[in-house]
Formats: sequence, structure tokens, C-alpha cells
Amino acid sequence: MVPMTYRDALRQALHDAMSEDDSIFIIGEEVGRYGGAYGVTKGLIDDFGEQRVIDTPISEAAIVGAAVGAAMSGMRPVAELMYVDFVGMTMDQLGNQAAKIRYMFGGQIGVPMVLRTQGGTGRSAGAQHSQSLEAYIMHTPGLRLVMPATVADAYHLLRQALTQPDPVVFIEHKALYTLKEDVDLAEEVAPWGQAAVRRRGDDVVIVTYSRQLHYTMQAAQILDESGISATVIDLRTLNPLDFDTLRVEIEKVGRVVVVSEGVMTAGVAAELSARISEECFDYLYDPVIRIAGEDIPISVSQELEASSVPSAESIAATVGRLFE
Repeated sequence: MVPMTYRDALRQALHDAMSEDDSIFIIGEEVGRYGGAYGVTKGLIDDFGEQRVIDTPISEAAIVGAAVGAAMSGMRPVAELMYVDFVGMTMDQLGNQAAKIRYMFGGQIGVPMVLRTQGGTGRSAGAQHSQSLEAYIMHTPGLRLVMPATVADAYHLLRQALTQPDPVVFIEHKALYTLKEDVDLAEEVAPWGQAAVRRRGDDVVIVTYSRQLHYTMQAAQILDESGISATVIDLRTLNPLDFDTLRVEIEKVGRVVVVSEGVMTAGVAAELSARISEECFDYLYDPVIRIAGEDIPISVSQELEASSVPSAESIAATVGRLFE
């Protein structure tokens, strides 16, 4: 067991993968000498040189476009975008090219790249640097989507992402980089695309991912004090989505709440609640409840920012009303 932060785990995953596979390289703004906007790639240029840790101009389209071409040519690039808010600038390269190449070429070629980026609130970074845009990625066929909530998953899921034959968007939460846990780097990890049941209870299933896992676990403790026992499921990957694990737990309990930091309208929580309602209807005692971000731009004010997304207290209060 090695104590490390979420940031350290990501760096270690990149270092270990690059040491094992010469085709892996990193490309992005300030990933080299500066060490990345959040320090994830710090020191890697000293270990692997400027040919494998490549600083670029400020052009998200160029970064992702170069990564797509390199991946099609037999390399395995790791492209970094400073903020997921800028993914719109790459949607031709990412959504029309990377996501569609395998289909367009009849399965003869893939795009084995990883796009690392970060999203979410917690840094008072304002409306253009604080969004949760995973629904954009989840809506695009051909893209895999990973959103690790724990330090161990930051390491192991990135290692797994770097072995996939198709493009993976790997979204880190900006508020988790300093999270510290003990990690077993050599542990036998869950299969790619498998959700994790982080807590078991008898009264309600709460489904979530990324930073909201931590708020949901705190909410579950609050609910315990009211005599409400919650199962908490961490999705880990949104594509592939492990609906089998959800179905098994939902059939046991019959009440479901979905928690997401993304906005409520047409978000991940909306998609999950619709599918749960369709496929698990016969087992539900109540309608599926969504808890998600407000449909507003994120404020730079700490207080307004915090109040615009779910918190442990708001999750516990909403779940509690199911039992009134």
C-alpha cells in the first residue's frame, strides 16, 4: 500500500505506462516544463524527454487533431485539455473523427488515444472553467468515458484506459487532486467498465460518480442517523455503463436516487433515471429521483458555486423526503 494523492496516482499511472510502452506520449498545453495545469505531468519530461512529453500552442483543436492522427498511425497519445469546458473546440476532431473512425473504416482501424481533462466546481473558477460536461461525451457514440472518484481508481482506470483500442475521455475532478489515500498499485482490479458498490443498505440505492461519490457517502452517514440505510454505487465509467450492477441492487431495494454534478436538464442523471424507469419499473416503489446541478452558469462566488451543485446535506434531505 502506497500513500498518494489523486494527482500523484495519475502521474504514477502515466509514468508506469510510458515506461512499459514506447508508443505512449503526452501532448498538450504546458504539460512539459510547467508540469501541467494541475501538476499531473510534473517531472515526466525529465524522465521521457521532449519527444514524448510535448508542449503545444494554445489550440485545443490542434492538440486533439494531432492525437487522433498519431493514434491512427500506431501511436498511443495522451492528449490533455486544461478544462473540459473547452471540449467544444475539439468536437470535430473528437466527435466526428476519433469517435467515428472505427465505423467509417469497417473496423480495420481504431483511435487508441486518451483525452485527459478536468471538470467540476470547487475552485471559484467561474462559468467558463467549472462545468461538468460529461453528458456531451456520453451522448457521442464511439467515445469511452471514465470519471474516477478515488485515488485507486485514478491510477488503475488510467492504466486500463491506456490499453483500450478506442478513444477514451478521462475526466478528473478539479476538487479531488489533493485527495489522499493508500493505494495498492499491484492489486487485481475490477474489469473495465464495472461499477463499484461502495456501501450496502436496505432502503434506497443512490447512484453517482466522480466527486459526488464522496458527498453521497457523507449523506449516507447522515441518513443512517435517521434510520435510513443506503446502498451507494460508484459508476466509475459512464461508457461503458455497468447497468447490470445497478439492476441487481435496484431489484433488492426498490427506491433509487441518481446524483450528478452536471446540470439537471438532459444530463447524465436524466439518462440514468429514464433507463432505470424503463428497465426496472416492476421493482420500483417510487419514481426515480434526480439530484443534479442547477440549470445556471457556475458563479465565481464560493457560496453561490457551492449552492448550485449537490452537497451531502442536500442529498440527505432529498433522500429523506422519500420516507416521509
